[in-house]
Amino acid sequence: MLAIAARSMGYRVHTYEPEKGCPAGQICDVEVNAPYTDEGALKSFAAGVDVISYEFENIPRSALETVAAICPVHPRGEVLHICQNREREKSFLQAKGFPCAPFRVVDSEAALRLALSELSTPAVLKTADFGYDGKGQIKISGDIDAGEVWKQFGAPRGVLEKWIPFQAELSVVCARGRDGTTATFPASENIHSNHILDLSIIPARFDPSILKAAENLAAGIMRELGVVGLLAVEFFLTTDGTLLVNELAPRPHNSAHFTLDACMTSQFEQQLRAVCGLPLGSPELMKPVVMWNLLGDLWENGAPNWNAVLSDPRAKLHLYGKSEARLGRKMGHVCLMAETVEEALEGIKAIRAALAKK
Repeated sequence: MLAIAARSMGYRVHTYEPEKGCPAGQICDVEVNAPYTDEGALKSFAAGVDVISYEFENIPRSALETVAAICPVHPRGEVLHICQNREREKSFLQAKGFPCAPFRVVDSEAALRLALSELSTPAVLKTADFGYDGKGQIKISGDIDAGEVWKQFGAPRGVLEKWIPFQAELSVVCARGRDGTTATFPASENIHSNHILDLSIIPARFDPSILKAAENLAAGIMRELGVVGLLAVEFFLTTDGTLLVNELAPRPHNSAHFTLDACMTSQFEQQLRAVCGLPLGSPELMKPVVMWNLLGDLWENGAPNWNAVLSDPRAKLHLYGKSEARLGRKMGHVCLMAETVEEALEGIKAIRAALAKK
């Protein structure tokens, strides 16, 4: 989607991806397939472009350092280093005074026992590295055997977080240009199913003061990190109306795919503008919208009948070109704009029901 935005503005695009035939590679001028540890391939790739950005966190910092010695990289490697590890991420937020759930870093059964005695249960044990869509997490409730939990966890280091009773999850995507100017997309109300984002509702159905506070916090975190590019900030809205930062992602975010259809400037065009030193575009929401993630489950009995989606003329279908549909894998999304959020939700509900019958 970044490559499509770049194409529309006259840029040529190269992509670096270990596996052949990635979605970006399908429309890029050059696709380099090599491991992130291949220093020669990385240097050759960097020498062939004017600026480098990335679209997920699971890249070794050493790879960014290799290419950054040859070509500008945005966001910078230090941002990725912080955001790809929960321990560093939580410590950064805490040190800078941003609200997040109470946590402890644990590296042994004994450390887990101590952390549980301090935070009590319920709590969530998360791997320090990697993990997304609920992966690498164990919820701990009631009286448990810390030894069994640590054995089941299987990682050398983790973050234990106090369980937060929340009423909703929100996210905000911000952009920051090379000149320090910022633009913030409207907050998205996110509904998950089995730890995977299912629906995003924009505008989020909460008091405007809460939404403004979320946008201000996201912009503040972006400035403290010194991001050039995009930063997504995921929040818990607690039952008492408090916002807590859950996770950071220095890249385009699934919950902001609605910007492709519903905003003056998409998050991908905004990423392009930011990293290439162009003025940022307007993040204005043109119409209420609901986005529905299409998971690989829909392909279980063959390719879905997209007529069931497109029979509603307000629906916009986006498929990502992934080679294999797997259960729980994000394969695409549908956006539906309407005069009100309620109308958009009803439209998505009808599409889901129609698609289930096909």
